[in-house]
Amino acid sequence: MRIADWDKEELKLRNNHTWKATPGCRTFVADKGAVRFDFPDDWVVIPDNDSIKFYDKTPPDDDSCMAVSYLRLPPADWESLSLASLVESATAGDTRPISDFGPIHEERKGALTIAWREMRFVDPSQQRECFSRLCLAREGRIQALITFEFWVDDAERGGQAWTAVLGNLQLGEWFNDPTHGPVMT
Repeated sequence: MRIADWDKEELKLRNNHTWKATPGCRTFVADKGAVRFDFPDDWVVIPDNDSIKFYDKTPPDDDSCMAVSYLRLPPADWESLSLASLVESATAGDTRPISDFGPIHEERKGALTIAWREMRFVDPSQQRECFSRLCLAREGRIQALITFEFWVDDAERGGQAWTAVLGNLQLGEWFNDPTHGPVMT
């Protein structure tokens, strides 16, 4: 199924729901918990052919765009495949005129591994300097790809949005009833 064929569904939460979003954010949940994170509450969510996109404003008036997709990996020893090396390979193959490759940041939160890198380039159509971030995250057999582009003069706001998304990113935490949220034990 192509992501663009998906239907957006907004559900009314039960009175006793356990969802907690970061202040100023909404919660995004894909596929009953395959991917979950908070994002700025005034952003616009639009499915695309291969990802779900999050814009700070309705396109074409947007100044930043984050895209999220994920894979259900087949059974294998995925722990031995370094996400940092995958991020290195993916960013090294970028065909845009990259002027600066930042370091690869790697973090572990329990079973969740996150690796990401920031790059800088001049957007050829607008002749403006832009940041591009690429993140791979994996937990168990779920692997997510998150990309984010924003103007250099929006660095503070872009950094805050990135921190919100990665700060509470969860993979493979399934919810049988999305109107209730996580079961508290």
